[in-house]
Amino acid sequence: MTQNHERALRSKPLPRCEQALLLVDVINPMNFPAADDLLAHAWHAAQRVARLKKRLAAQDVPAIYANDNYGTWHSEFRDILAACQMLHGTRGQIARLLTPTPDDLVILKPQHSAFHSTPLRHLLSEMKVRKLTIVGWAADMCVMLSATDACMLGYEVWVPQDCIAAETPERYDMAVALLGGAFDCSVRPASRARATTSAGAKK
Repeated sequence: MTQNHERALRSKPLPRCEQALLLVDVINPMNFPAADDLLAHAWHAAQRVARLKKRLAAQDVPAIYANDNYGTWHSEFRDILAACQMLHGTRGQIARLLTPTPDDLVILKPQHSAFHSTPLRHLLSEMKVRKLTIVGWAADMCVMLSATDACMLGYEVWVPQDCIAAETPERYDMAVALLGGAFDCSVRPASRARATTSAGAKK
């Protein structure tokens, strides 16, 4: 057995932190019919996500990628990442900008919510997480459903409104209004957040 294989089988302790960053579907081929309507907004949001991720990493806040597998059950996340990184234009730029680091955690999800049929809840429990910062796309689908599930499970949730994207301004505005209103998430922009970020800080 090679050293690389030995390292792959060696368990690594999970980080312990009361807060975690959840990146929803940011590694994405965007090959659905309305993807072009989402791309420009997603690229601007991706740049802010990258800055927020770097800032949180400096505070030892772990990052968890919750990514769709796009129906490719015979592949794994590294295959999806490599394919998205090779895409031309904005699609590839986003994947390259938001490529996970070796310390980041990754789960694959079969449906919209990052909690549905995934080990995310168990993972967060093991990490002692109480607060979630949720970013990604689409704001009115996978981000919203992940955030509302997190709220119902008792997590304090921050969805920075400048770190999410939707296909239309109307869908984006609807998602922000519902998250910040009915579900009582913080939706304050990451660009206005304090240096010491807390998911529980209010809007």
